[in-house]
Amino acid sequence: MPWTRHTGLPFMKMHGLGNDFAVIDGREGATVDAGLARAMGDRHRGVGFDQLALIGARGDDLTLRFWNADGSTAGACGNATRCVAAWEMARRGVDAIVLHTERGALRAVRDGGAVSVNMGAPLLDWTDVPLSEPCDTLHLPIAGDPVATGMGNPHCTFFVADAEAAYMGYLNAVAEAHPLFPERTNVQVASLTAPDRLRVKVWERGVGPTLASGSSSCAVAVAAARRGLTGRAVRIDLDGGTLTIDWRDDGVWMAGPTAHVFDGVWHG
Repeated sequence: MPWTRHTGLPFMKMHGLGNDFAVIDGREGATVDAGLARAMGDRHRGVGFDQLALIGARGDDLTLRFWNADGSTAGACGNATRCVAAWEMARRGVDAIVLHTERGALRAVRDGGAVSVNMGAPLLDWTDVPLSEPCDTLHLPIAGDPVATGMGNPHCTFFVADAEAAYMGYLNAVAEAHPLFPERTNVQVASLTAPDRLRVKVWERGVGPTLASGSSSCAVAVAAARRGLTGRAVRIDLDGGTLTIDWRDDGVWMAGPTAHVFDGVWHG
């Protein structure tokens, strides 16, 4: 039902490796707009989060829509998808569920303490990322020779010797508003630490630095495999923890822990 400041708006706070979200169950009529996302996303005056997720229904499946903390929309949010999937699977007492996002129908499964989601096939053509002009997405004409990947949102990945040391320099070289990315972009700086392991620092479009990012981790894994740096199954070490990524024939699978931190009521 519609909410008011008097009745309040119920929400859940969740995170995947510190990549945190407010989740609103809209199956009874609650709605979200950019103003609400900005107000709730303020870490000093609101709830604070990287993204806000709104749950809806499509038959027995769920739908998910995402907003960034600055009020802009996001087509994909892998860790939020896993968090909501974990909560709904526990609520239903099942080990698999389908969630519909702008990426399409995403299958999630629970295996012990980890929740995996298939984030779909990566988008590798410049028109699909999207980019503003024809480019080889494996070698963008940007200093640092980054890779572009679409995972329902655009990504720009730099491979360097030391991600910790190089992060700010490469971030400043492209930021999220480079003209080659008409919808802005998420930025990752990655370094290979083992044949199947990468250390990654992330700047999220509409958010800023973040402890973890599911779609960014998928993009890095795809970019590393395309460059021949790794195979298709890798571990991604982020500031908030580690995700396992496996680029299979049916899509890019991502696995890791989830947390339901608390339930609250927003009075705005």
